[in-house]
Amino acid sequence: MKFSEQWLREWVNPAIGTQELMDQITMAGLEVDGFEPVAGQFSGVVVGEVQSVTLHPDADKLRVCQVSDGTQTVQVVCGAPNVRDGLKVPFAVVGAVLPGDFKIKKAKLRGQPSEGMLCSESELGLSESHDGLMELPADAPVGQDVADYLKLNDVTIDVDLTPNRSDCLSIKGIAREVGVLNSLVVEGPEIHPVEAVHSEVPDIRIEATAGCPRYLGRILRNVNLRSQSPLWMQEKLRRSGIRSIDAAVDVTNYVMLELGQPMHAFDRTEIQGGIVVRMAKPGEKLVLLDGQEVELTEQTLIIADHEKPVAIAGVMGGEHSGVSAQTGDLILESAYFDPITLAGKARGYGLHTDASHRFERGVDYKLAREAMERATQLLLEIVGGEPGEIVEVVSKDDLPKDHSVDLRATRLYDVLGLDIDRTTVEEILTRLGLHIDKLLKDGWRVSVPSFRPDIAIEEDLIEEVGRIYGYNNLPVTEPVGSLGLRQEDEATRPISAIQSFFVDNGYQEAITYSFVDPKVQQLIDPEREGIALANPISADLSVMRTSLWSGLLKTAAYNQNRQQPRIRLFETGLRFEQVGERIDQQQMLAGVVVGSQYPENWANGRRTADFFDVKGDLESLFRLLGIDIQFVGSQHPALHPGQTAELLRDGEHVGWLGTLHPQVQKNLELNGTILVFELFLDSIVTGYVPNFKEISKFPEVRRDLAMIIGSDVAFADVERVAKKHAGEQLTALRAFDVYEGESLGEGNRSLALSLFWQHPERTLNEDEVHSLFNGVIDALKEELGATLRS
Repeated sequence: MKFSEQWLREWVNPAIGTQELMDQITMAGLEVDGFEPVAGQFSGVVVGEVQSVTLHPDADKLRVCQVSDGTQTVQVVCGAPNVRDGLKVPFAVVGAVLPGDFKIKKAKLRGQPSEGMLCSESELGLSESHDGLMELPADAPVGQDVADYLKLNDVTIDVDLTPNRSDCLSIKGIAREVGVLNSLVVEGPEIHPVEAVHSEVPDIRIEATAGCPRYLGRILRNVNLRSQSPLWMQEKLRRSGIRSIDAAVDVTNYVMLELGQPMHAFDRTEIQGGIVVRMAKPGEKLVLLDGQEVELTEQTLIIADHEKPVAIAGVMGGEHSGVSAQTGDLILESAYFDPITLAGKARGYGLHTDASHRFERGVDYKLAREAMERATQLLLEIVGGEPGEIVEVVSKDDLPKDHSVDLRATRLYDVLGLDIDRTTVEEILTRLGLHIDKLLKDGWRVSVPSFRPDIAIEEDLIEEVGRIYGYNNLPVTEPVGSLGLRQEDEATRPISAIQSFFVDNGYQEAITYSFVDPKVQQLIDPEREGIALANPISADLSVMRTSLWSGLLKTAAYNQNRQQPRIRLFETGLRFEQVGERIDQQQMLAGVVVGSQYPENWANGRRTADFFDVKGDLESLFRLLGIDIQFVGSQHPALHPGQTAELLRDGEHVGWLGTLHPQVQKNLELNGTILVFELFLDSIVTGYVPNFKEISKFPEVRRDLAMIIGSDVAFADVERVAKKHAGEQLTALRAFDVYEGESLGEGNRSLALSLFWQHPERTLNEDEVHSLFNGVIDALKEELGATLRS
């Protein structure tokens, strides 16, 4: 927010200098980003009057002018295209010094003497415009110093506001802050309702009430837009970084800077039927005021007439409905637009306007009528015209609701560390425009004004009291508190242990965006709809991820495209899912493996990592965590049929492991075998606490078993049945041979197992082992249909 110091002091004028004023604003939380003089350093420049202009005898583009400086008339040679008889213009007399230490002397130009120079804005350091001479008003007093006449002893202050302080995007808002800081009354211009002189009113209809709960319109007939904006208005706009265009646009910009309410003026003859505030329809296009044609999206709030769009609401008007010097009747617009509806829309079209900057942050929803009256006042003074009644269409249910916040004196003391007198607190709140509704036993109930949408909770009020009281007035205290040892659950492993495990096993940790491409997410997780962002960074980062695979697979593709054939990545992070009215966030662990199992060297081959390699990594992790996980064949829309396992813990789903589906792999432009896994972290971090026991000194007994079993029987089932019937002294069970062939018959497999028993206190006898071994064989036959190999 740029503003002129002089303009601010018209509203509130504390008895402090410029530097102290800027320091004060900064300490109040409105950081001053910079300041600069409104003009270059010059002297000897007065208001001059061109009394006559004749052609230069020896140069077609030069003119010989007779110029009065109030005391004498001198000859000046000038090449500006807009020099003419009677023009008032800045005149640098002989001896004047212009910005850049440029001294004016008597000279001859193509044989004609010239005593002085007529100046453009750029030559005085006012702007970069050098199209012609700077034209002064006809009533400018000839001979007066230009710096005094234009009040150039001024600076432009640039305040870098945080997004929550939209109330300070105006002179009124900044003045309110300065008035509070200095205990001064703020005196703005008097704004009175303008009496209507005709009965014509615009037809206004709001279809998108959630995006536009309030819209005001007024017709001004018979305006003269050939009238120029007064110099004082042009100067205030220039010093705020806005170029003067025409009277109607200048007035709406001026009101926006003065009060904080963006406005727009339409050429009435270009509005067909009336005004409709609605969402854009598919395929609609609009040529904007800057000449750019945009295709509107269905999420864009627009202002339309009964035939076509005429403006993007809160961003920019259309070219064909804009005002011009030929415009005779205006429709003035003043509205409140919902910040969420407008968020990101300007950026989506490659735009950023002063209006969108304010509406996206929140404009006072009660300000529109006051701004309409102020703009009408100014337009009548500058371009004349006949005002009509204001038409206001309001959806009260969609407007922000008035609310109050309780502030406790004890909480104020706890946060600020200072016992501030109750009277001082009440004075600060009142000067800020906050109304104390009720005195409570331990504080105040404060009603929040419409221009402060950022105040919602008690801490917001504490911040207001603290910054106005002065951060530098708060005591420097050291925090005091008792620090007790936090109880740690031995059974729960820290995430850092899991991360270290993967790093130790050759994986690299990745951190990807929580925002993902909806097309990629649809491929990976078609059964869940991602939560759409209201204000996305870009189209390919527009939804919240429902799986960490979206980011990891994109990262894998990025690495493959840069000649990285071996990729082993893991990530821990949140996934997001809409559950009713709330958003469910779940901590996940995911990974992707591509390429060879081992790094390339002279000893290792180039074997490609497969399903069982990654399964082995996960099994090692589960042993570290002290948990028992079952791998069960299953189906997943993003994984290869037959190469997909669902991970279960005590029958509960905890994750997936598998090979990426070929079609998904093709769509993501990935090469080779892509192995992925994803687990719910909360379901795996808690395991058993390790217990130590004495190693048995008695001999271990081994029995081997070879059997024929169906190919569709999982080893996990074989292991489960065998352990169930092998007794408590079973210490290990290992598969040492697997064979399939024609000799076994179709659908059969030969599986050889080793079972180990060991008693901690004695030697097992042959009968005990034989009984347990036969029990395992019988159970495998009965439950899984196994037969012993002969």
